[in-house]
Amino acid sequence: MATLLHVLLIIAIIVVCFFVLTFIVYFFNLDMKLLAALEPLFLKHYDKIKRDKHL
Repeated sequence: MATLLHVLLIIAIIVVCFFVLTFIVYFFNLDMKLLAALEPLFLKHYDKIKRDKHL
């Protein structure tokens, strides 16, 4: 029984840590800041793509 409670406690701690992490990402808008930092790399890749200009 003690091991079951120990496992549940570990799972609860992991869930709380995951929630705090996602809240921090949401609160500080870190996902959009990361994408803004990576945008030049995406644009460089997008500009290299060969396109079929004949429709």
